[in-house]
Amino acid sequence: MSIGPDLQTAGSDPAASPYAIPPHEDHRARARRILGPSATAVVAVALLGLLAVVDPNEPGHYPVCPTQALLGIDCPGCGLMRGTHALVTGDVPGALDHNILLVVLVPLVVVLWVRWGARAWRGRMPGLTHRALRWRTILTVAAFVALIAFGVVRNLVPYLGSGIG
Repeated sequence: MSIGPDLQTAGSDPAASPYAIPPHEDHRARARRILGPSATAVVAVALLGLLAVVDPNEPGHYPVCPTQALLGIDCPGCGLMRGTHALVTGDVPGALDHNILLVVLVPLVVVLWVRWGARAWRGRMPGLTHRALRWRTILTVAAFVALIAFGVVRNLVPYLGSGIG
C-alpha cells in the first residue's frame, strides 16, 4: 500500500515530479497583483519613519527583548531595532555596533522584495521543481543553523553583543 506518489517513478525530468509546480501566468489585474508588494513597502516606510522619530535607545518606548529580560543573553535579533534606527538616521557604524547581522539582512530583504514586486508586475510566476524545492529546503536549514550559530557566538564574543545589559 502506497501512501503517496514515489519520486523515483516520476521519471528523470525534475519537472515531471508529482510535486512540481509548472510556471504559470497570474491572470489577475496588475493593480491586484502588485497590491502585496506595494502595501508591504508602504507599511515598511511608515514603520521606518516611526523608528526614525521615536528612538529605541530611550527607555519606555518599545518592549524589551524577552530573551534579554528573562535569560540575560542576546538573541540573534537583539539590537535590530536600535541598529535599524541608527541606519535610518545615517549612523552606519552605530548600526554595526548594535547588530552586525543587520548588514546581511537589509540587502537580502530589499532583493527579495524587489524580486517579489517584479514577479507581481510581470504576472509570470516561476515554476517549482523538485530540485528547486530541495535547494530551498537546504538553504532554509542552513540559514536557521547560521542564525543559531550567530546567537551563540554573539554571546561569547564581547564586540558582537547588542550593548544591553
